[in-house]
Amino acid sequence: MWQTKFVSELLGVNGHQITLSTMETMGDRNLGVSIAQIGGKGIFTAELEEKLLTKESDIAVHSAKDMQSVLPDGLEIIAFTKREKAHDTLISDNPDIDLSDSSQLLRVGTSSARRKAFLKKYYPWVTIIDVRGNLQTRIRKMQEGLCDALLLAYAGVTRMGYEAMIVHEFPLDQFVPPVGQGTIAVEAATKINKEKKAEIRNHVNHTETEVCLLAERAFLKAMNGGCSIPVFAHAILKNGGMCLKAGIATLDGSKMVAGEKKIFSLQDVDVMNVGKELASEVLQSGGEEILAECLREINKISA
Repeated sequence: MWQTKFVSELLGVNGHQITLSTMETMGDRNLGVSIAQIGGKGIFTAELEEKLLTKESDIAVHSAKDMQSVLPDGLEIIAFTKREKAHDTLISDNPDIDLSDSSQLLRVGTSSARRKAFLKKYYPWVTIIDVRGNLQTRIRKMQEGLCDALLLAYAGVTRMGYEAMIVHEFPLDQFVPPVGQGTIAVEAATKINKEKKAEIRNHVNHTETEVCLLAERAFLKAMNGGCSIPVFAHAILKNGGMCLKAGIATLDGSKMVAGEKKIFSLQDVDVMNVGKELASEVLQSGGEEILAECLREINKISA
């Protein structure tokens, strides 16, 4: 809802009348089941997308990291908001938490396959607790004793006003974010009125963020990875060029293949090809075997 209201405010600047339609998704309703067991792809978007296809809504607002790499026929992302800081954070009521201290025997809550893999790789002494729900629900579960800390995106924590609870911030080069973390995606039907689409893009879309997301999402699509697979990618623009870091890990974090691609000038460059090329390099360097291993493990979980 914070994201929806934020986009509404951007659109309402010039007096556009905005009507909000709220609903729960499959991912919201099934909080006691892991994402892998539900099915992974589209669990936070499918119901909203149905409203677009039936023309009940003009646009749907999502966390960009929740978006499938391949959208259903008749749908497209028409705008990305300016990206906030994309790194992960650890929040807790205990300011003395120290992840590097293996004697603390910490219990860290997260539902993300990528975060679980990174925790197992870099902090193997931590006990991982599966926690799902919106931010307030997760914090309540933590305060009730389910876990000692929560691993969350910095953007979500600060949007909801919980930055005072941050006890650790993970560097981007260690916990590389998932595709799209820190930005909001606006989805619409491909048959949306052209003038309306142009108006939405004019008020909402951030060009530099969109360039990065096109490269990241092209990487994700070529990797054929969904929410249940630890695939990560993060692009930044600098001095007229781009640096894309991306890769894949096994569910237990024991194996990881990552790569980097630098483009010194974006002029006449298709950034989607940058993502595709890096995905090809990662897959050929052992990523294909890791992907197959992840899929075998996920099939066991969902069976």
